[in-house]
Amino acid sequence: MNANLSGKVALVTGAAGGIGAAICSTMAANGAKVVFSDINLPAAEAMARATPHAMALRMDVTDEPGVEAAIDAVVARHGRIDILVNNAGINTLAHRVNIDRFPTEEWDRILRVDLTGPFLVSKAASRCMLDSGGGRIINIASVMGLVPARLQCAYTAAKAGVVNLTRTMAIELGCHGILTNCIAPGSILTEGTRQLFYGEDGRFNDRVKGLLAHIPLGRPGQCDEIASAVLFLAAPESSYINGAVLPVDGGWLAGYSRDF
Repeated sequence: MNANLSGKVALVTGAAGGIGAAICSTMAANGAKVVFSDINLPAAEAMARATPHAMALRMDVTDEPGVEAAIDAVVARHGRIDILVNNAGINTLAHRVNIDRFPTEEWDRILRVDLTGPFLVSKAASRCMLDSGGGRIINIASVMGLVPARLQCAYTAAKAGVVNLTRTMAIELGCHGILTNCIAPGSILTEGTRQLFYGEDGRFNDRVKGLLAHIPLGRPGQCDEIASAVLFLAAPESSYINGAVLPVDGGWLAGYSRDF
């Protein structure tokens, strides 16, 4: 799809690769001035160099002073932030275990990035949007924030929090012209899912058939497919969508089931 984002400034967190990089590329292709923010600054800079009118900055979404400084840097260069995409997120690779064995430090690490991170960045960016008369905030959650999953208690709790954080922001900020919505991706082909499922040496490669059996389209999604959904919510034409949670999951949730 195409959308006219000319003159818009879009800040994307976790933008050095995967879904975040695809979102930035899609926004830039539709006229936005994009900001690649990531804890991995060299990778973000490499992406920005290959993208017209782009900038890169380091942002650790768990560090409130650092987040504030990054937002100030964007405003100093562009004067505004029109679109924020809270994409930065992590999951555990090593600790796929039941809650009785789930490490508290791993719980804290995931919650800090996946839930506190969107709160801190939205808190800072929304002030800029209030000053400029409006904007769009798009949070990246997960289908695991909408349905339960074994062995991922921290991730599912964090993403469920993002879903209701989105709705809360929608009712708090909508009257000020700031629309807040959420994308809930299903299983997307990224480096992380390659390590877990889709790579030949993936840790749970033997379970891929079972995973795909729950997805009517029978395949993982592509990063560009998430980026297109984000573009839809960022488009000027989506001006009456606020507080929505949009699954992009190949139909997974339409017939959700699990093995008992």
